[in-house]
Amino acid sequence: MDKVVESTVSQEQTTDYQRVARAIAYIQQHRFEQPNLDQLAAHVGLSPYHFQRLFVRWAGVTPKRFISFLTVEHAKSLLRQGDSLMNASLTVGLSGTSRLHDQFITLEGMTPGEYKRLGADLTIRYGFHACQFGEVLILKTQRGICGVRFVEPGLAAKEQALMMVRAEWPLSEFEYDPEATQEVMTQLFPGAEAHAPLQLLLRGTQFQIKVWQALLSIPEGSVSSYQAIARSIGQEKASRPVGSAIGANPVALLIPCHRVLRGTGELGGYRWGVARKMALLGWEASRGARMQDVS
Repeated sequence: MDKVVESTVSQEQTTDYQRVARAIAYIQQHRFEQPNLDQLAAHVGLSPYHFQRLFVRWAGVTPKRFISFLTVEHAKSLLRQGDSLMNASLTVGLSGTSRLHDQFITLEGMTPGEYKRLGADLTIRYGFHACQFGEVLILKTQRGICGVRFVEPGLAAKEQALMMVRAEWPLSEFEYDPEATQEVMTQLFPGAEAHAPLQLLLRGTQFQIKVWQALLSIPEGSVSSYQAIARSIGQEKASRPVGSAIGANPVALLIPCHRVLRGTGELGGYRWGVARKMALLGWEASRGARMQDVS
């Protein structure tokens, strides 16, 4: 029986995120109406004053400025920049645009034989951790990180997440070891400083591995499109299969699938919920804006 315990680290951040996520979901539902501060505050059951303080504590910017980062026009501008960067890098023979992840994340795909053995001979250490985007389940083997997954609050959701992971790695041994997975947390989130190279061990088809490698070329604060990713791997007409591969990404954040939008600038889907995708994109954009303000 797998061990499931409640996280105790950064619970305040997780609670903040749960309220912010409700507001972001409301923004998504009413995006054409551009909801104001009073409407957002009422939706989460807080006064406008307390909601604004909560939001600024979480995002570093006001809700109004955060919403501006999530407009389609802003997304289109980022897409044009991202597409230009990708095209320029490919023209000079590089695999993708330069970014911090290229320097400290390496991705290893399982061999066909290992893939068929369904994780035999692997010990997977796991732990649940609270963060500013909710709770995450981190899975780590002796050969690298094999999973980072957002998990909804509550023991039942955690048990369900572990059942799904065990179904994907049915021949592996699982050990509850939050100290081992805590090491990943210091480098997991956007803007985290790289202390040591991170190795990913992923179980996927050759096509999926190529797509996941391409995602590593999207810088923080930028976005790309399904079409641009398809072009970057030499499969220009494979936007739909690319979308499926992106949706199957088992490593949230480190492989930034949240940075891929539709060519129209619309968000598209996200394995861990559209509200969380909006939160991640808005948080990264607001972080970039704060850095610009400082400089």
